[in-house]
Amino acid sequence: MEVNSNNKCNNPANSMKRICFLMDSLFSIGGVQRVTAVIASQLARDNDVTIMTFDKPEMEDTTLYCLGEAHLAYRFVSYPQLSKLKKMACRAFSGLYLKTSRPLRALSRPLADKLSRLYARSSFPSELRQALASELQQGHYDVIVGVHAPLAARLATMKPLLSPDTMLVGWIHNSFEALFGPTSPYIGPERQHYYICQLRRLDHTVVLSQHDADAYQDYDSRLRPTVIYNPLTLKPAPPSKGTSRQFLAVGRFSYRHKGFDLLIDAFSLFARQNAEWTLCIVGEGPEQQLYEKKIADYGLADRISLQPFTRHIEQYYSQAQVYVLSSRWEGFGLVLVEAMAHGLPVVSSNLPTSLEIMGQAGIYFDNGDTEQLAQRLLEATQIDWPRKSAEAMAIATRFGVGAIAERWKQLIG
Repeated sequence: MEVNSNNKCNNPANSMKRICFLMDSLFSIGGVQRVTAVIASQLARDNDVTIMTFDKPEMEDTTLYCLGEAHLAYRFVSYPQLSKLKKMACRAFSGLYLKTSRPLRALSRPLADKLSRLYARSSFPSELRQALASELQQGHYDVIVGVHAPLAARLATMKPLLSPDTMLVGWIHNSFEALFGPTSPYIGPERQHYYICQLRRLDHTVVLSQHDADAYQDYDSRLRPTVIYNPLTLKPAPPSKGTSRQFLAVGRFSYRHKGFDLLIDAFSLFARQNAEWTLCIVGEGPEQQLYEKKIADYGLADRISLQPFTRHIEQYYSQAQVYVLSSRWEGFGLVLVEAMAHGLPVVSSNLPTSLEIMGQAGIYFDNGDTEQLAQRLLEATQIDWPRKSAEAMAIATRFGVGAIAERWKQLIG
């Protein structure tokens, strides 16, 4: 395993804990990266914090997420190469498990758990497992946080190789439905028991909403997640004046997730009845050409603009009048808090997380219903904007980074 370590300003105070955040990528653009950077930076004020990432060392950029202002260490790791024979053997068992996992779940729970543990080892071969565990051992960490479900599961698989005194935490950034729903785009029903089995082996599983915590417990009563909301991760710019007549949406242009295809369809219906308001969508990703084609087909190039990601997204929030969350699923919906911190009322799909964050302050439409979304857009142009803006800003204050970091400090002791 290749390792590149950059140790920065480690305070030797005896009361500090050694904490490691294990994640796929830190030095790239994304909500998970930003939230992890902010929480790690807050904890680094009183602890020795390392972020271990599979980024390449040359990707290091501490101008991202104000990382340069924090006392953090970075470790860059990569897996060793497996032999062809080992790859074939692991794929064979993993494939067999995936084909038979659904009927096996009808058998006894101990047997299903045992087979899931075997799959955990075949899908994460011993050479990779031992190499990563060795790097984690070298850090002598008191707490290791696996960021995202896949690394949380792999962290659990390494548990026998790590010190029993090390607290292992899985930090799940996607919604329960996105991971364990019948049409999960991420893990599929054949891996669901494996993930639950692995999460139970951790000391703590952190989820982003009470709805998700309840859903996990309903799925398996032995799993008792801890709810810690994501914090507001940026310093708000001046609040919106509410006069721009512009809707705003922000997020990665990934397959289906953010529902920008639905939003463009809905705006085309809205535009038949309103000739003044515009829509700005900020983001990048593989679905961009789809969005561009839709906009052109609807003849709305003068009403809908696609803007690239920026490190100064707060400028867009300040210029908009209403925020729109059209996502088909969300783990938390950090953009909701960011938008409300700038005084933007929000039109949102009726996701459990949106309802939990905004309550009655949100303007909701049924998830996936473009006609209803178009109607909500029309209604949003007629709201008592100053009142809804004040409601939004009041909600955003509950998600300050200091308060959220305290929840993490309570968890790790």
